[in-house]
Amino acid sequence: MIVVNCPNCGPRNSSDLRPCGEVNTRPDPATASLSEWRTYLYLRENPAGWVTETWYCRSGCRRYFTIERNTVTNEIRDSEAS
Repeated sequence: MIVVNCPNCGPRNSSDLRPCGEVNTRPDPATASLSEWRTYLYLRENPAGWVTETWYCRSGCRRYFTIERNTVTNEIRDSEAS
């Protein structure tokens, strides 16, 4: 169990939330190549260490927010509304 601090609801059990993946920049639909779309949609780095992720508060405020989480220790450093 991980306790995640939702910026709107406060500390929540991770079962009340849904992780939506790493934050990454979406390519411009007008100019992006198929290779850029493939990379954006399917290829992830999966680093060991700190990553910025988007989470969804599904049992509380029903809003998205961003956290920094260590993928090795599950330590959470920061959260902010998206």
